[in-house]
Amino acid sequence: MSTAVAFPGMGPTRFADVAKFMLVNPFARELLATADDVLGYDLFAALRGSSSDYAEAAQVAFLVNSLALARWAEHEFDLEPRYCTGASFGGKAAAVHSGALSAEDGIRLTADLVRVETEYFASRHSDVVTLSFARTPAAELSAVLDELADWHEVSCYVDEDFYMVSLKRDRLEWMQKRLKAAGGLPLYEMDPPMHVSAFADLRDRIERELFAGLAFRDPVTPVVADQDGTVRTTAAGVRAILLDGVVRPVRWPEVVRSLRANGVTRLCVAGQDALFGRVPCTTNNFKVVAATPRLAMQPYKRPALRRAS
Repeated sequence: MSTAVAFPGMGPTRFADVAKFMLVNPFARELLATADDVLGYDLFAALRGSSSDYAEAAQVAFLVNSLALARWAEHEFDLEPRYCTGASFGGKAAAVHSGALSAEDGIRLTADLVRVETEYFASRHSDVVTLSFARTPAAELSAVLDELADWHEVSCYVDEDFYMVSLKRDRLEWMQKRLKAAGGLPLYEMDPPMHVSAFADLRDRIERELFAGLAFRDPVTPVVADQDGTVRTTAAGVRAILLDGVVRPVRWPEVVRSLRANGVTRLCVAGQDALFGRVPCTTNNFKVVAATPRLAMQPYKRPALRRAS
């Protein structure tokens, strides 16, 4: 069975859901020690004391745990992924797991991005927010956006009826009501927003200030770009995925099509995921192995997963 590993976008994570995994799992412990050395502080303690879902400690911990879960799943179930991919935030984990970036550089980049993005959105585009919503087919979405008649961009194509749209904050309530009237299901808002072409100056700043100090290498495992599904096999290709993610939308159905076209039938989703590994375009195309802290802390392997190895 041909396998790929996918790293999900980041969502809110309860400390209680990951604490035991981070302290007990050997892959997590090793990466946690690396993070402590890179950051110069105790990541576990910082995560425990964090009051924000997207604080520096929360974002680095999500990266660390995703990487640890991928390593654990590969070891536990004898997986040998032929491809690697990451949706949105997961792109950084994909770059590290593929071998294109060291864990140290991936951790450092994640922490530095929090600082740069916080500074950027404190003075720029504070009136923009990203809204996610489901149960809205493409034709209906097109009609809604035509009525919006104001600046907007689709920031993420999650599935055939699941999207994220960035728009002005003062149009958010109208958008939510209009989607509901059309049978759609508005879910949550992301602030700061993401994957917007207007953020080109942020992309340039990240490349100038952060990427100059990173050592990208050709990946050992080819990486499928979350913007268009192309397969990247060079250091420059993986580097471009991370930078382009600032200004280009995520197109998850393209990732799915690319993996299928390359023979992938099993997808290991490594990390706490409530989205990309669960939508129909994923579950209808792959046998999904959901590598989560809860699964990793179970005392025995699940028989179904053992047979699939």
